[in-house]
Amino acid sequence: MNDIKKAAETTAAPSQASAEELSLINRYTRRALSADEVYVFSVTLCDNDVDRDGERFTVESLFALEKLFVGKTGIFDHDPSAKNQAARIFACTVESDDTRTTATGDTYFCLKARAYMPKTDGNRALRDMLDSGIVKEVSVGCAVAHTLCSVCGQEYASCAHRKGERYGGKLCCGELTDPTDAYEWSFVAVPAQKCAGVTKAAKRKDRDMEAILKALETKKSVTLSESDCAKLCAYLDDLKQSAKDGVYYRDSLTDEVLRLSAAVQPGVTRATMECVTKALSVAQLREMRDAFARQKDKAFSPVPQLCGSKAREHAEAFGQFTI
Repeated sequence: MNDIKKAAETTAAPSQASAEELSLINRYTRRALSADEVYVFSVTLCDNDVDRDGERFTVESLFALEKLFVGKTGIFDHDPSAKNQAARIFACTVESDDTRTTATGDTYFCLKARAYMPKTDGNRALRDMLDSGIVKEVSVGCAVAHTLCSVCGQEYASCAHRKGERYGGKLCCGELTDPTDAYEWSFVAVPAQKCAGVTKAAKRKDRDMEAILKALETKKSVTLSESDCAKLCAYLDDLKQSAKDGVYYRDSLTDEVLRLSAAVQPGVTRATMECVTKALSVAQLREMRDAFARQKDKAFSPVPQLCGSKAREHAEAFGQFTI
C-alpha cells in the first residue's frame, strides 16, 4: 500500500555542518564538500500522533522509517521531477518527548532527520525562505504493508469501526504498519501531520535519569546526548558499586548463617547448608540467621553459679557445677 503522509517541518538553525555531519554528507557527493559549501537543517518527518487523515504511524513504523529515509531526496509537492530536487537527508533518528502525549494517550515519538543542500546562487531564495520560516511544512512519501484499525487490529475498512469515533473510550484511527519503502519527502503548504516540518535546532532540554531509562525501556534505538551519556555512565558506576556492596553483604550474611547452623544443628553438614543458602534471597538469609541466633541464645543461655534451688536444679540438669 503506497501512502503519502504530509508530515514534516524543517529547522533552519544552525545551518553550519559539524565535522561528523560533513563525513555523512560526503557519502553522497562526488567530491568532498567543506562546511562552507553546504547548508544543513533539521526536519520532523512524521510522528505517532493521529493526523488530519485520521491515521498515524506506530512507533515500530517510525523506527523502520528511520533507516529507510536516510539518503532520500527532498522535492516539492511530491512531483517526482529532477528539477524539483532541493535537498537530501543524511541522518535520521527517532526521538521521544515524555512531556507530550498523542490523541490516543501514548507517549509522543517523532522521526527527525538532518538534511543538506549545497550553497548555490540558485537556491539562495529557498535557504532564505527556510530561515524565515516561510517554507516550513513537509510531508513524506512511503509505502506501508498495512493500515490497521486501532480498535480491533484488523485491516481498516474491513471492520465496522470508523476513524474519529470512540469505541469503549478508545479512539479509532488507521495505524500505518510495516513500512516497505520510503520514496521522498516534499515541501508542501498543508501537511496532514500537524507537527511535521522544518524545526528549529534548539538545544534539547537535558533529560533526567528517569527519562533516559524510560527511553531505553522501548528496546529500540535511542539517541543520547553527551549529557545523557555522562548521566548514564555515572548511574551505571553507582549500580556497579551497589552490586559489589550487595555481594559483600550477602557473603557476610551467608558466613554468619553457616556459623550459627553449626552451633544449633550440628547434624547438618556445612556442604548441605551451603547448597541451601545459595538458593535463598538476602531477606530469607536474614530470617534464617535471626532464627538460628534465637536458638543459640536459648540453648546456651548463661546460668549464675550462685543461685536459688530452682536455678540449681536447672543447672544440675545441664551438668553444670554450682558453688
